Formats: sequence, C-alpha cells, structure tokens
Amino acid sequence: MTILVSEVGPRDGLQSIKRPMPTEAKIRWIQALAAAGLREIEVGSFVNPKLLPQMADAPEVVAAARQIPGLTVLALAPNLKGVQRAAEAGAHKITMPVSASEAHSKANINMTCEQALAEVGRACRFRDGLPAGQRPEVEIGISTAFGCTIQGLVSEDWVIEMAVRLAREGADSVGLSDGVGYGNPAQVKRLFRRLHAELGDKAGGAHLHNTRGQGLANVVAALEVGVTTFDASQGGIGGCPYSPGATGNIVTEDLVWMLEAMGLDTGVDLDKLADARTVLEEALPAEPIYGYLPDVGAEKGFRYAARGPAPEGTGKAERGTPACEVVA
Repeated sequence: MTILVSEVGPRDGLQSIKRPMPTEAKIRWIQALAAAGLREIEVGSFVNPKLLPQMADAPEVVAAARQIPGLTVLALAPNLKGVQRAAEAGAHKITMPVSASEAHSKANINMTCEQALAEVGRACRFRDGLPAGQRPEVEIGISTAFGCTIQGLVSEDWVIEMAVRLAREGADSVGLSDGVGYGNPAQVKRLFRRLHAELGDKAGGAHLHNTRGQGLANVVAALEVGVTTFDASQGGIGGCPYSPGATGNIVTEDLVWMLEAMGLDTGVDLDKLADARTVLEEALPAEPIYGYLPDVGAEKGFRYAARGPAPEGTGKAERGTPACEVVA
C-alpha cells in the first residue's frame, strides 16, 4: 500500500517562525526534500505580506519548485485573490483554509464560516474558467475539525455538513485538519469514516498535530479507516499563528519511519531526508527542531516497505553516527 506524505514545512512550518528564511535557502530546502522522495510539498502561502512577511516570496518559490521533475507544488491561499495569485504563479494545487469554528475562522481569515464557504465557490468558479491545462486543483482541509482553542467544542455534524457543501462548491477534495492537536484516535476514526461515507473519492487527507502527543496515534487511527494522505513538517516546525498554543506538526522523519516500519510505502529515503534536515538547521540556526528518529536513527535491520534493507545509519541527522540498535 502506498501512502502520500505531503510535506508542509516550507509553508505551515515557516509561517510560525518570525524570522523569515532567505528565499535561496527555502529553494535549497525544497529541492532537498524532493530529492528525498517527497512527491508533494506545500511551498508557501499567498497572503498579505504585511501579515505574514515570511511568505512574501511565494511566487518566486513556486516558480523554482515547478522546475523540480515529478513534484506536485502546493500553495495555500485564504481567499479568491490569493487563489488568483497562486494560479498565476503556477501552483499545481491550492489549499484553502476553511474553519469549522466560527471564532477561528474570523481570527484566521477574517470571514464567517458561511463567507468562507462562499469564497471557496468563487475560487472554484475562477479555476473552472481558466484554460484547460492551467487549472490547479482546489483542496480544502477543514480546520478545527476536532476542536478549537478559541471556541472549544466543534459539532461533528457541522464538520460533515461543511465537507458536503464544500464538495458541492467545486472543491476537488476535502480533508480534515487538527491544527490545534485536540483530536484523539476514536474521534479521528469516527469523523474520517463519516467523511468517506459522504464524499467517497472526494474525501481528502489528514492534517494532524502532535500538540498533545497524539499525532502518530491519530495517523494509525486514520489509516484504519482508509486515509492515505498525511501532512507532516520536517523537524515538526509550525502551527497556526491564530490559534493560541497550536504547536506540534507531525515530524516528517518520525512519520516516514513509522509508515515504512508498518509495511506502507512512502517512497521517501530517510538518509536523504536527514540531508534536507541539515539544510533546514543551517538556514535557521538556534531554532528548535524536533523529532525522535533523527536522534537515534532507524533500528538495526530496518527495511523499507518496497525497497528492502536500508543502509546502517538510516535517518541519522549526524552523518557517520551508527544507528541505534534496539535491544529486546
């Protein structure tokens, strides 16, 4: 079974770090991530640069990422204007943040939930009016689907109603996002099972955070109900700047190791992922970077799901250090 790991660090990760990463470093990082086998990377967001100066170079980054063979270039846009700019820049896919929490929607994109739904419709109609071959996919990850740090509880029935309406507005796929880390495995299984029942092939992937230590447990729960696309951020950097305490993206390295150890093919090479981590660390010195796998490496005898045994040292951020041997 093949799993798509969608890397969101260059957007979701960097938007939460006040110090902008230089454009040249961003491009080198994205190139290194793609060289590791990541087939989809969210490279930036088309927002007001006065609000998020970290993303001011999004057009240049998209243009550079498009030169990488086989890479799906994903960008975030909160409204029609952003979608227009992302499409003009050449993004293959555009994700629009729609929140199930009224309070979070107003804080994040200054729209009510109903206004956000209507904005997706306008964006999809704009997309449909572009020449054939120039129409980016529009995907939605429903934010605060599992709860909100501002509002608190979010109705699961409302989340599913929103998903159905977003699909009717023209979204190519609708997934669920737990950007505040409120979700638990039972809730994740329940909501994704309902999402698949309502949307079928339009049911999208999972954006899960590890804020409360449930990130990988929630991935396993989502796998059990058929989810095959998962967002992750190298080094676990990132979180929504408009949700108090929303830290803890799933660490790409840890996610890839777990999936491969479970016999699920990601196509990602852990040694090359460690090389990309080095680029990130050099570009953002003294910035906290997370992950268990980079500290200890894969276990002795580790095998990739579709590629067989890995070389000793796989997953190590420090080159030449022997992998940790697991003792039973």
